[in-house]
This record gives sequence, structure tokens and C-alpha cells, in this order.
Amino acid sequence: MGLFDKLAGWLGLKKKEVNVLCLGLDNSGKTTIINQLKPSNAQTQDIVPTIGFSIEKFKTSSLSFTVFDMSGQGRYRNLWEHYYKEGQAIIFVIDSGDKLRMVVAKEELDTLLNHPDIKHRRIPILFFANKMDLREALSSVKVSQLLCLENIKDKPWHICASDAVKGEGLQEGVDWLQDQIKTMRT
Repeated sequence: MGLFDKLAGWLGLKKKEVNVLCLGLDNSGKTTIINQLKPSNAQTQDIVPTIGFSIEKFKTSSLSFTVFDMSGQGRYRNLWEHYYKEGQAIIFVIDSGDKLRMVVAKEELDTLLNHPDIKHRRIPILFFANKMDLREALSSVKVSQLLCLENIKDKPWHICASDAVKGEGLQEGVDWLQDQIKTMRT
């Protein structure tokens, strides 16, 4: 790190970098959410299913996010755990219109929360109850109940209703996550 980087850091001009894992079942809207969080000139027009993972970056007023967009397809979910140690925050996306796979989402969340690299860390978790635009979508309160989020006592968490295609509900979530990360770093 050069002298100017150090000086910028001391003066609070340099954005703090944070690694975020974006997890959830396939087709829940993870990539679309991340795409919406990027500046409009960096957004992709065509979203395709993620194979393995991809890395995206975006900035807020005080933080620089590196987001690991992890594939939610069954055969790739075992890759998630290889990134837990580097993660400083988690975004967990749920398709609130997919009632049949809510149980699978809960199983994956429980596996995540009980993993040794996550279990004893006070890592913030932001949940997006996504696809709220669908007629059959469950409310964020119902999603929270089905995932038993009230049982998470040792980590800060927050759930937001979202519609990733329109970008609705995303800023609220990112603002909460940013506040949690800033609180943890001070």
C-alpha cells in the first residue's frame, strides 16, 4: 500500500472493501439483484444462470463491495463453503413465489448457519424475499416464518421484500448491510 493509499485511508477518503457472499437457490434472482446494484453503465442486459460463481463489484458512499455470486444449482451448492472464511457479510436470496422449494432454501440456510466457518462468527445476513411482483408471492413476514429466521440470535439479520427486475427493495437492504458492516468495523 502506497503513501497516498494510507493517507486516503486515514482521511476517510478511501472506501473500505468488503467481501459479500450472495447465496440462494437457483432462479431466486441473485444475479439480477447484483446487476441492479451496479452502476447503470455497468449493468448487463441479459441475465443467464450462473455456472459455478462470478465476481462483481459495486460501491456505495462509504464501502466498496466485492460480491461472490454463487450458483444456486444443486450440483454447485457444495462450492459455497469454500468461500465462507473470506465472507464478511452474506446476502441470501429467496424466491418468495416458489413455495415448493422453501423447505430446500431453509435446509441450505441451516447448513450455512451451522458450518464451522460461519457458526461462531457475528456475520451480518441480509435476506431478500425476492419476486414480490408475482401474484402468488409470500410476504417477507411469511418467508421469515418459514425459514425460522427468528431463531437466528447470534448474528444480525434483516429481511427485505424485493423485486430485483424493477430494483425495488434493494436499496433498503444494502443500506442496512452497509450500516452493519460499518458498525462491525468500528
